[in-house]
This record gives sequence, C-alpha cells and structure tokens, in this order.
Amino acid sequence: MNIKLLIEGGNMQPGPVLSQKLGPAGINLGQVIQKVNDSTKDFKGLKVPVELEVDLGTKEFEVNVFSPPVSELLKKELGVEKGSGFQEKMQIANASIEQIISIAKTKLPNLLCNDLKTAVKTIVGTCTSLGILVESKLASKVGGEIDTGKYNKEIEEERTETSPEKKAKLDKFFNELHTKQEKAIEQEEAEKEAAAEGAKEETPEGEDKEAEATPEATPEEKK
Repeated sequence: MNIKLLIEGGNMQPGPVLSQKLGPAGINLGQVIQKVNDSTKDFKGLKVPVELEVDLGTKEFEVNVFSPPVSELLKKELGVEKGSGFQEKMQIANASIEQIISIAKTKLPNLLCNDLKTAVKTIVGTCTSLGILVESKLASKVGGEIDTGKYNKEIEEERTETSPEKKAKLDKFFNELHTKQEKAIEQEEAEKEAAAEGAKEETPEGEDKEAEATPEATPEEKK
C-alpha cells in the first residue's frame, strides 16, 4: 500500500487528516511520526513530499522522502522568503559555489542528471529565475563557466562549506550592489511619476485654439 503525504520537515504532527490516511493501513501512528520526523529533520521549515510503503500483511512500513523543490532549498539556504520580481534589475542574494554544490547533492537523486556537475548547473539555472547571484556574478554567466570547467575542482571534491572569509566577501559585494539597485529602482519610479504628473498638467492648447477658430453656427446654418 502506498500512502502519499506532504508534511513540514521534522515536524509531522498527529491529526484527523493523518489518522484518516493511515487508519486503513493499521500501522502505529506514533512510530510513523517518529520515523518520518527523523527522516525529514534536515528539511525543517519546508514542505516535504513523503511516501509510505506499507506491507499490509506484516504492518511494516518504509519511508521514502523526496526533497523539496530547488527554489525552496535555495531560499532556505540563503535566508530569503521569495524570488526577485525584477531579475534584471534586482538580485535577492549572493550564493557561493559551495552552497550550490550542497543543494545539488541534496537534489541529485530526484533530478534527471547523470552526475553532480550537471546537477550543479541545474541549480544555477534556478538561481537565474529567482534573481540570485553566484560567486558575485549573474547565474547565467556562471552556468557558462561550469561548462568550461572553472569549478571542476570544487565539484569533484564535493565542497559544501563556505569559509567565513569568503562568505564575508560575498555579503559585502551583495550589500553594496543591492543598495545601488534599490536606489536605481527608486529613481526610475520617481522619474515615471514625474512624467505622469507632467502629462496631466499639460494643457491641450491645440484643441483650445481649434475651438476658438470655429464660430458657432447661425440658426440658418443649423437648419
């Protein structure tokens, strides 16, 4: 018997819905909750797809955990709530290649990728759509650098830890860039508002002059 669940990582709780789904299987609810929470503890705060394979004869069960979407993993790793609505004008974070490799390793079993390098490039592709920089560069550029082998050493060694010095450097670059981008967007919005106000204040002089030049028709002409 296969039972599909969507739970919060490491925080599965008993409830009517869960009891309704597990009741027909006749398995111990407490054991299921403990095993699922242990299996999903690395995904705390994220919605995680889980499947239970239940042997109705022995009442034994196996927990299969599927990792959250790449976008959710990236947002959690980088501490952001949502992607950028203006990818070309505003970036939301600056990831290290090590952070990308870490997420790629997590998702590799669920991706249609033959190796870690391909998975890394897939994660970088999602960074592009979310507005996330990688190594202080546009993700689209980093995707090309992966193809040319720039990060082969990091990927082959499966590096997943970013040094404090590198993290500080990435944060400094991002904070300075983010400030500039915010100011540019504010200026653009101010210019748009000013242009709109100017358009409202313009007098349609051409129409007024045309009205003045056209005399009112006489009663005879109206007939």
